[in-house]
Amino acid sequence: MFLMRVAAIAFGLTLLQFGVVFIATKEVGHPWTIAAVFFILNALGSALLLDYMSKHNIVTVRMDEGNEHVDSTLLIANETLPFLRQGLNEETAQKAAEIILKISDVAAVAITDRERVLAYVGAGCERHQPGRLILTEATKQVIQTGELKIVDNKEKLKCPVKDCECPLEAAVIAPLKCRGQIEGCVKLYQTKEGQMPPHVVKLAVGIAQLLGVQMELAELDRQTQLVTKAELQALHAQINPHFLFNTLNTIIMFSRTNPETARRLLIRLAAFFRQTLKKHGHFNSLREELEYINTYLVLEKARFREKLRILRDIDQELMDYQIPVLTLQPLVENAVKHGITPKVGPGAVQIVIKKEHGELRIMVKDDGVGIPRDRIGHVLMLGVGSGTGVGLSNVNERLKSLFGEDYGLKIISDVDQGTSIEVRVPLILDLHDDGRGQVNEA
Repeated sequence: MFLMRVAAIAFGLTLLQFGVVFIATKEVGHPWTIAAVFFILNALGSALLLDYMSKHNIVTVRMDEGNEHVDSTLLIANETLPFLRQGLNEETAQKAAEIILKISDVAAVAITDRERVLAYVGAGCERHQPGRLILTEATKQVIQTGELKIVDNKEKLKCPVKDCECPLEAAVIAPLKCRGQIEGCVKLYQTKEGQMPPHVVKLAVGIAQLLGVQMELAELDRQTQLVTKAELQALHAQINPHFLFNTLNTIIMFSRTNPETARRLLIRLAAFFRQTLKKHGHFNSLREELEYINTYLVLEKARFREKLRILRDIDQELMDYQIPVLTLQPLVENAVKHGITPKVGPGAVQIVIKKEHGELRIMVKDDGVGIPRDRIGHVLMLGVGSGTGVGLSNVNERLKSLFGEDYGLKIISDVDQGTSIEVRVPLILDLHDDGRGQVNEA
């Protein structure tokens, strides 16, 4: 009814405006006079309409309804950002929950991962303490389905703890999503039975989306830190005195017996450092990574001579596909340094790169001294040897961070039987890297 009255006023003012303009055009005809009439009538119409709306509290009511929710969400975003950029854990979740409770008008706030309560503040019983397994069926359903759930009575929460005098009567449970995956949920509670107020439901959804974005930012920060750490460690390993000493010794030896070979090795060494220094971003083409590996292997082959054989089985159609930077080099370095070098007699390193089941599959094999089976897990956690080079652990973490838990390194090894390390990478051809690891997959 109200909208029809406003429309009638606006329509009437418009007819009046056209009538006056028509008369002014016939009688006066001057453009500036017509413009003045337009200006006066528009001002008069706007004043009348705003006066009518203000008398009915329209502007005030409608602005206040939405702004409270928006302002609360923005305030929560501002205060929780420093904590959640560190990732979601019990400490950061507790800080975030305390901020949400302080700013919002709910009785209690909980934040969970997929299995446990990470934080709980406000009214409730001791059974809801952080670190405990998720108890309520409603929460488990949200984590399983990824859908928002609103509960209006204690029975629907379906908490299995019968002897707990919990004051919580209703809740809105919003799923926490990071990169499309459900990582947990945010729960806002009230201590009275009945429907949750609409603004609290909107607030829960907004908070969940906000926390999801902040978790993604934390994950991107972690990826950037891993890549930066990998690049710095690789640079350090490649120009450390031990590496330079061995390579320069080889070049000096050839300078006496074969100056042309020494010259070529010096050019390779310069190219090796140049390639290291120009590496930026998260991804390189397979072609670029192989060029880098080939330069490394030329220098190592000159040092080991007949002790080291390199075998390659590489699908040339895959050269333009993208792989995470500094993924292949640590695998080859590990094979040479920890597989072939300690071995008595000659050894071989084989590099196999093929397309299988819609993925790029890389295998680096050696017939060296091998790794005891009970040490393989330790290798993925801490790396092999003294820690020089990028380290298999870093590569393993970066692969899982970029593509998911299923994409870590797979190591098969045994003493005196050699080692095989497998890497799977999604086929990425059309790559957009904005410096934070964001890619468009083929």
